[in-house]
Amino acid sequence: MTFTIGPECIDRTDQSCLDACPVDCIYIGERKLYIQHDECIDCGACETECPHQAIRRSEDLDDPRLIEFFDDEKRFFSKTLPGRTEPLGSPGCATDVGPTGVDTDLVSSHPERNPE
Repeated sequence: MTFTIGPECIDRTDQSCLDACPVDCIYIGERKLYIQHDECIDCGACETECPHQAIRRSEDLDDPRLIEFFDDEKRFFSKTLPGRTEPLGSPGCATDVGPTGVDTDLVSSHPERNPE
């Protein structure tokens, strides 16, 4: 079991989940945050902190659109993102990586919304 961040996170400026995560496994894309599933310890701190209810347990995903975002989150770490020379993989610490400045194709193609 792990957690995933859904489309409700796109273009949101609140990043309170970053501070709540005790293992620093939430990485910053350009428009969305991504959980590195292999680094997540399944504590749920991020889920309770998210004001947009964008974070869910992967076992609770029943909507195909949310499952698509779960799979997309895996791609963020396993595929080479635009402007990068290799996949992020499992770096072990989001703070050390810093904001990546890029997103997956799914998130990049999502209609923009005004940040809140």
